[in-house]
Amino acid sequence: MGRRRSVMSEQFKAEIAKDLGIYDTVQKEGWGSISTKDAGNMVKRAIQIAEQAAARSQRP
Repeated sequence: MGRRRSVMSEQFKAEIAKDLGIYDTVQKEGWGSISTKDAGNMVKRAIQIAEQAAARSQRP
């Protein structure tokens, strides 16, 4: 089985990691070193950002 293609851009992932305070770990050890909890928190944050962007785009 091959690697999955990332849905989020590297830049967006880095921004979220910085927001969550885990970017130093990512820089030192790579994305595979973050915990499952941190990965879940990244997904939650990405969803929040997407929902906020959608709400802004629907305003008159």
